[in-house]
Amino acid sequence: MPEREAQQQSVPQQGGVQQWDTLWRNVHLATMTGGGYGEVHDAALAVRDGRIAWFGRQADLPSYTSTQERDGQGRWLTPGLIDCHTHIVYAGTRSDEFEARLNGAGYEEIARRGGGIVSTVRLTRAASEQELYEASLRRVSALLAEGVTTLEIKSGYGLDLENERKMLRVARRIGQELPVTVKTTFLGAHALPVEYAGRADDYIDLVCDTMMPVLAREGLIDAVDAFCERIGFSRTQTERVFAKARALGLPVKLHAEQLSDQGGAALAAKYDGLSADHLEYLSTEGIEAMKHAGTVAVLLPGAFYFLRETRLPPLQALRDAGVPVALATDCNPGTSPMTSLLLAMNMACTQFRMTPLEALAGVTVHAALALGMADETGTLEIGKRADLALWAISSPGEMAYGIGGRPCCEVISGGLVRSVG
Repeated sequence: MPEREAQQQSVPQQGGVQQWDTLWRNVHLATMTGGGYGEVHDAALAVRDGRIAWFGRQADLPSYTSTQERDGQGRWLTPGLIDCHTHIVYAGTRSDEFEARLNGAGYEEIARRGGGIVSTVRLTRAASEQELYEASLRRVSALLAEGVTTLEIKSGYGLDLENERKMLRVARRIGQELPVTVKTTFLGAHALPVEYAGRADDYIDLVCDTMMPVLAREGLIDAVDAFCERIGFSRTQTERVFAKARALGLPVKLHAEQLSDQGGAALAAKYDGLSADHLEYLSTEGIEAMKHAGTVAVLLPGAFYFLRETRLPPLQALRDAGVPVALATDCNPGTSPMTSLLLAMNMACTQFRMTPLEALAGVTVHAALALGMADETGTLEIGKRADLALWAISSPGEMAYGIGGRPCCEVISGGLVRSVG
């Protein structure tokens, strides 16, 4: 694979000398550009003001001064990883449902008898904001130790204004207090709360007329999601949520075609959705709609594995259509209690037959697209945020190979070093 040429931008100079804050030397780069790993061997990368200022072969370094120099010891430097679909803020556990499924109960059956999402709603409503933060902190910290620098966090376990606000405030706090960029997604249309049993349209009124406008005004929402499914909300109800989001200037994404084909992916594409997620039952029409809208397909191998699903998402059809494919943990208490994005990469390769290159692109460049952040992160390019991860691996493909390994040595968030190993 051809190596990238050195890149350089106009940065502060003194007498023709580049001035940098930090320079990483003796590294190999996986820039994730050009449709491949974008490898640069025997390389260096410079950061100034939290952004990538220069990278290229070490032999091509210009004259410079740097406040700090770090020796990468021949390790691989990649973009920081991006987990673009999580429900990581919640209270309690659903291990009892895991046991019930193993004894023969189906996901829909458990949901209909008061389990599933609604059981987590009860526990999350009962938890204080501080309790939610502390419980979430353990899960987020596990992701950060694996090189994650950007994280999407959904609400959806409150299902009323007060508790959806509580969840989103915790998500914002995580982004403020931990070295990770957090994108918040309002998922008020996640499940029907018990107090609205038999009145789904009335609940959608609450989501659209009260919750979404108030939380948007409070600056707590970056995007809007919904669960379009037989046990969730209909296509018509989901479209009402999307129409309101558009009126508020908020981008949308969708839980689509996980358990059946409800035409959700095409609906998300109709509203220029950032992503459609799960997609085991995705149709040819849905793929075409996503292709034309630029909607990213987010595959969630943790949920596929945990629910023992047998219908594979149509990966080859997505490839053939040129639809970008991202990966995420889907970290949640009921169907994917997973806090390892590296494991998600391995699962995607073994279960879905993705290649290691596709898997790494799925948690970097394509995950950035799925969050509307492609201009900021996801690749090593001049001017992008210096969100980086340093790995003790022999090649980038090794990241999807190991099971339970922790090859991440150092994480850099906005140019600030966070050592993890």
